[in-house]
Amino acid sequence: MAGSIETGGLLNYQLQPSAQQITTSTNYINSFDFLSTYLPDTYEKEFERYGNRTVSSFLRMVGAEMPSNSDKIIWAEQGRLHTKYTGVTSGAAAAQDTATWTVPLAQIDPATQPQTGIAGGIAIRIGQTVMFSDESAASTLSNKAVVTAVDYTARTFTVAYYEAGGQTMAAAVACSVFVYGSEFAKGQASMAETLISDDSIFSNSPIILKDTYRVNGSDMAQIGWIEVTGEDGASGYLWYLKSEHDTRLRFDDYLETAMIEAVPAEVGSGAVAAAAPVGNKGSEGVFHVVGTRGNVWSGGNPVALSEFDQIIERLDKQGSIEENVIFLNRGFGFDIDDMLASQNSYGGGGSSYGLFDNDEDMALNLGFRGFRRGYDFYKTDWKYLNDPTMRGGLVGGSINGLMVPAGSTTVYDQILGKNAKRPFLHVRYRASETEDRRYKTWITGGAGGATTSGDDVMNVNFLSERCVCTLGANNFFLFKS
Repeated sequence: MAGSIETGGLLNYQLQPSAQQITTSTNYINSFDFLSTYLPDTYEKEFERYGNRTVSSFLRMVGAEMPSNSDKIIWAEQGRLHTKYTGVTSGAAAAQDTATWTVPLAQIDPATQPQTGIAGGIAIRIGQTVMFSDESAASTLSNKAVVTAVDYTARTFTVAYYEAGGQTMAAAVACSVFVYGSEFAKGQASMAETLISDDSIFSNSPIILKDTYRVNGSDMAQIGWIEVTGEDGASGYLWYLKSEHDTRLRFDDYLETAMIEAVPAEVGSGAVAAAAPVGNKGSEGVFHVVGTRGNVWSGGNPVALSEFDQIIERLDKQGSIEENVIFLNRGFGFDIDDMLASQNSYGGGGSSYGLFDNDEDMALNLGFRGFRRGYDFYKTDWKYLNDPTMRGGLVGGSINGLMVPAGSTTVYDQILGKNAKRPFLHVRYRASETEDRRYKTWITGGAGGATTSGDDVMNVNFLSERCVCTLGANNFFLFKS
């Protein structure tokens, strides 16, 4: 049986070593496939070398790429389990034993909060116990109470205070309130209402990326030959073009940067109106998603520990993911180093390498440095943000770093029809039993063994159809200048 190159687990094209040094379309191999198939040790070393350069490389390292056979990836993310309302006000004066509070309409978010299913939908019910906190600066005032009545239409609820002194806040003072339990008398009926969680539905669509390396028959002088013996017994000669490697590297970069930078085409935009062959739908890249529904730090890098603590406090309010990876530019990396160097111990709590099985050598070899401050953080320079031909040195729209939560989260997969564990950040590529579009390469033309046309050229074609899925964007941080 002839040998073959497999890409993404599926056959890309038949690779047949020839007994003699003859150039055909079936014995052409690129350097990437050669290293990964016939020299896996060399491939691992090359992979390790570039593993600290890009998000995509890191994703491949942790296996965060998976196939899909759909034009749209759809998933559901669970909202919060508990609800805290801010800006609630009471008409009752201080020292009153009871009070009626109003929840602002803007505080009710069915996408992230449980609802009663009744008009108004506030997640507060008769019999629950609540805590009020005065939101005024430097205030020490608070109360605890039991809910005695709820008007869901008016978004109001009435409470009876546990404190003998009654309400501690003056009338109309903005407060926050959250439910911490309930209390019922002996023989009293159960809770009258129930809470319903409304999951948030998100989706993304793959885009098709292409590139081509073209060389005419007269200039095909940079041919290299490789003699191989495969595990299946196939032996002979394979050939490659050295210059094709640059096109492949460039295409690899585009596979990453497109997933990072892509934006959906807005209705009425020129992209939507553009005729073929120009793409016209766009996709939701990481920067777009995090900037839209994640956390954004702007106005300069956090250079003081107190500023970094603000980030930690924000994470406390989200999913509280224990391990986070920060991909950053050189300047931001120096700022973090200076911040940590000012502490008694590196990292204001010691170095950490938990994400890499506590193997410091592995972390450093991949370009990561860990520290702990409330959570574990791993930082690494991101070549893309430093490259002067790409994002390096930008003024308008500049980005200094991206923080990605490590690990997985549970979402409802609409295609599978069940809950599934998915990495917070992962790539989905189009694939079926007969077509794998993760990374396709094929030869066309009339030179170099190709026989698809009468043109005296050889075209090495590249194609990928993919999108990135950013799950739990509320746990991500985007650092802008």
